[in-house]
Amino acid sequence: MAAIAYNRKAKHDYALHEHFQAGMVLLGWEVKSLRDNHLQLKESYVLIKGGEVWLVGAHISPLSTLSSHIKANPTRDRKLLLSRKEINKLVGATQEKGFTLVPLQIYWDRNKAKCEFALAKGKKSHDKRASIKDRDWSRDKARIMKRHNQ
Repeated sequence: MAAIAYNRKAKHDYALHEHFQAGMVLLGWEVKSLRDNHLQLKESYVLIKGGEVWLVGAHISPLSTLSSHIKANPTRDRKLLLSRKEINKLVGATQEKGFTLVPLQIYWDRNKAKCEFALAKGKKSHDKRASIKDRDWSRDKARIMKRHNQ
């Protein structure tokens, strides 16, 4: 799996529960741009509308060598390919349980672009502080253990 882009803010802002992966419907120029890592997931999200799953707000910058007859829309909605069973599970979780769908990364899997996203709930500010505190403590603990083992 060769990662193209990560959503680094997702783990900080959300409590992630269940992960999913889906194929993406892309245009030719988008695939070429992904091969050059021209993708940004910063403000993107996954939305279910009309019984289909869509990646909204992902920014794929067009290459400068793009053909002149193509009008590139870098932030167009991109369809994600999932089975009906998975879509029904996502619909139930987002409507009844208050989850949201957050894209985590876009990566290559056997020359196909895949999107990994997760069911997530937003963290409160005190939860964010606690996760930062835990991360700092684990880093300090690793330093202490390294020094102790030398």
